[in-house]
Amino acid sequence: MFFDPLYFMIIAPGLLLALFASFKTKSTFAKYSEVRSSRGYTGAEAAQEMLARSGIRGVTIEHVGGHLSDHYDPRTRTLRLSDNVYANQSLAAIGVACHEAGHAIQHAHSYALLGLRSALVPATNICSTLYVWVILIGAMMHATPLVYLGVAMCGMAVLFAVVTLPVEWDASARAKLAMVDVQLLTPQESVHAGKVLNAAFLTYLASAITAILTLFYYLIRLGLFGGRND
Repeated sequence: MFFDPLYFMIIAPGLLLALFASFKTKSTFAKYSEVRSSRGYTGAEAAQEMLARSGIRGVTIEHVGGHLSDHYDPRTRTLRLSDNVYANQSLAAIGVACHEAGHAIQHAHSYALLGLRSALVPATNICSTLYVWVILIGAMMHATPLVYLGVAMCGMAVLFAVVTLPVEWDASARAKLAMVDVQLLTPQESVHAGKVLNAAFLTYLASAITAILTLFYYLIRLGLFGGRND
């Protein structure tokens, strides 16, 4: 695939969307990082307030280094917020913090797709790293079962990317509601903070589309779609 023009033709839409999503996320976050919330909550305080109002206890909120490295770890029930979010009072920081709090609420409420995504993580980490090599080795050895195994591993990466979409969308939806209902932001401020979350969702969408198109490429090359086998 490294020198196959067909590969780049097929995944081009995903790559272009990924570039746009990256630009949109960074520019939107930067824009609303300069806008301070009128009610003065920091990202950490907003997340804590959202969790408290939802009746969620036992979630630890920690500061973690890096830029947009925010995440929720369901294994330890820890919500980690990055340098630009944890102690920042901007609309962008509150939007991101509430999104991660949304994941903690999903976990507390046993949101099925979050559980599925978490269960898929170990296998996906292995499959997404090795599937290309499994396919290449299988092709060089003319070992069809090994090639099919590699394609199945690619399919695991697709499944993970697709399951991620509703999980992230739901977390953002919870955040958008809470920012107003819990009075963390004014309704107008919440709209702007929501723009940060919408931009971030594009990165997950781009990842899913790229994964699907990559699988589509291998299915074509194996002759399993369109009857072509090169």
